[in-house]
Formats: sequence, structure tokens, C-alpha cells
Amino acid sequence: MRMYDIILKKRNGEELTKEEIQFFINGYTEGTIPDYQASALLMAIYFKGMSKSETAELTMAMVNSGETVDLTAIKGVKVDKHSTGGVGDKISLIVIPLVASLGIPVAKMSGRGLGHTGGTIDKLESIPGFRTELTGDEFIDNVNNYKMAISGQSGNLVPADKKLYALRDVTATIDSIPLIASSIMSKKIASGADCIVLDVKVGSGAFMKSVEEAYLLAETMVEIGKSLNRKTIAVVTDMSQPLGHEVGNSNEIIEAIEVLKGKGSKDETQVALTIASYMAVLGGAFEDFEKAQAALEEVIRSGKAIDKLKLLIQIQGGNPDVVDKIEILPQAKYHIEVRSKKGGYVNSIDAESIGISAMLLGAGRRTKEDRIDFSAGISMKKKVGDKSNPGDILCVLHTNLQNTGEAERIALAAYNIGNSRVKVNKYIYGIIQ
Repeated sequence: MRMYDIILKKRNGEELTKEEIQFFINGYTEGTIPDYQASALLMAIYFKGMSKSETAELTMAMVNSGETVDLTAIKGVKVDKHSTGGVGDKISLIVIPLVASLGIPVAKMSGRGLGHTGGTIDKLESIPGFRTELTGDEFIDNVNNYKMAISGQSGNLVPADKKLYALRDVTATIDSIPLIASSIMSKKIASGADCIVLDVKVGSGAFMKSVEEAYLLAETMVEIGKSLNRKTIAVVTDMSQPLGHEVGNSNEIIEAIEVLKGKGSKDETQVALTIASYMAVLGGAFEDFEKAQAALEEVIRSGKAIDKLKLLIQIQGGNPDVVDKIEILPQAKYHIEVRSKKGGYVNSIDAESIGISAMLLGAGRRTKEDRIDFSAGISMKKKVGDKSNPGDILCVLHTNLQNTGEAERIALAAYNIGNSRVKVNKYIYGIIQ
């Protein structure tokens, strides 16, 4: 079997066999297939696409390129969730204790962030003492005993994806639906969960900019899950503006706490409850979505949800007092107000620009080696649809840096102020089952 023939076959729009896909993934992971040939195949896939069976085979080939997590020692149906990423997305911090409060095992593997803000693991590390690196036994014991655990991903989990993603990043082949879908699903399959709920973001702050693209990605990933015997549901959610009011790390922890106390913003609460409700249905606790959501709302009202978050923090070595004493979390030295230059209504907020501004303040990483400042971030004081008078505060930048001119300019430019009030996008676009 030759790599040349595989490239030619895909360039001509033909379907690759399971053996050809495995040959490519194994060879590239081991280093016997050079970057230039892998790049050629990626570009052929970008233009010619892949069938459902090809995408499923690519996913499994990547899963088998490294270690997989064995969760069979965990009792019950294990559920996990994954977000395609956004600005102000702290939904995992909310749904883990929420779903675990219903007695459903939540075994969550998460990654670090690269770009706008930190990932879920980075956000949790802003809690003093919180351990995000658990041994396999600790992870399984926590889920069995407390119905929840969250840990950073194994260093050798899906190594093919790590290599391919780095190559896609420099060859303009990132935005290919089969390549995105197989990348995401390979990590979820390798993480060992029985059921997966996918939060597919769409809008200026998301990877998928159009609703049509988001639906296509969601459908592709659900098909992969189905073909690999994983119960999978995708929820297409809005990311045309930052989710909630906080963007960063420690300030997003604070906002997640507010949701679990029943005091969260409407958009964040609705998205979290929707994701958690489908996790509860897949986990077998309820037959339908409405009953699951009603139970989760009661869990918040009763205080069980916030108590479960305290327990999660405690069992992973963190200080649970942060739930009631947020001043324990890292605090920035400077708080810079970005004020409106004109009156009117907020017509749109470019979420990606807000994310970039937060990164410049220290809340995110330009490269994998960069250190995150947990105290840095942005508080959104105005959202889409809000009235804004000249001089009103649009957002507040939190940072320990003194030179913030570029971050301020980008944050201000992210706001589009118009003369009339616009309709706010719905938070949930649709469900793919």
C-alpha cells in the first residue's frame, strides 16, 4: 500500500477503505509518512469530503492510535459532554455537579485552552488547591463514590489527533467537517463514556459561523457516535455574543457558582439546563427532557447543586470555601472601564473580539507554553438588546498588565451600537438526536 495511491484516490473523489485510512493514521503517527504527503491528503479531504463510513473509520483509527480510558469499573451509565468552544463558555463547570446531583455518573475528561481564554481545566485551577491531574484509580473512585470527577486528558490519548491538528492549523485545513468531527469524537470515544452530549456552538465566537455549518457538524458527530455504539445527542447553541457576563477564568468560576445558586443569567442557565437535561435522559434517569429539566430546576432550588459543587472542589483538593467567599479566588490589580462613545442600543457584540481582548489581558494563551493569569478577564456590563447611553460602561477589563491599549480598543470595537433595539438570538437553535 502506498500513500501516493491513497492521496490520488481521495483527490479523485473516491471513498477510502478502512485499511487505507488505518495505513495513513498509523504511518503518520509513527512518523513513516511525511508532513507533505499528510498535508496533501488533508487538502484532498477538505475539497472532496468523506462519507459517513469514512469519517467513522477515521475516528476509530485515531482512537486506536494511542491509549484509551477504561471506565468499565464505574457502575452505571457514564455520561460526558463536549463543547466545540466559545467565549465565556463555563457550561461544564455547571453541568458536572448538576447532573451528579441526580445520581448519574459524570466522568469528564477536559483539556486546556489555546487562544481566547482558558479551557475548563484552566478555569478550575484558579480555585486554590484544585487538582486536575488524577490517577486512573482516583478518577474511577471519585465517580463511583461521588458520581463525578474531572481530569485533564492523558498525554497519550489520541496522539494522531494532536499531530494532525497541528498540521491542519498550518495548512488551512482546519474547517473541514469530517476532520473536525473525527477530531472531537475520537477524544470522546477514547475517554470511555457510554453517552455523549455535544454542545455545538454557532456564531462570531464559535468555530462554526453559520447555523447550516453547525447543523452539518452536529449531524456528522451524532452519526459517528451512532455508528460506534455511543448514545449521542447534539445541542446547537448560540455564540453570537459571549455566554453570560464573564469571560476569563476565576470570574467564570464565580458566574458558574451563581447559576448553581439559581442566580445566573438567563442565557447561561437555559443552555446549562438543556445540556444537563439531555445528559440525564441519556444516563437513564428520566424518559423525557421535560421531566429531567424539572428535576434539575428543583436540584438548584433545593441547594443540592451548589452543595455538590462544594463537594467536587473538596474531593479534588480545592478549597470549597470559594463558593461562599469568592474573594479567595485570584483578583486582578487593575479594572479598566470601557465606555460607550454613543447612545443607542447594543445591536451586536463580536464574541471573538472579546475573546481576543481577554487573551491580551492574560486570560488566554497565544502558544501552548504561555502561562494564564487566572485573575484576568472581562465583565460584560451590556449585552445585545441593552440600551446604552454615551459614557455608559460596556465592559470592565480585569488585568495585572499596565499596557492595555490594544485590548481596550478591541473590546470597544466589538460593540456595535445602533439606533433601534434588535431581536436577541435564541439561545438554543435545535437538537440533533
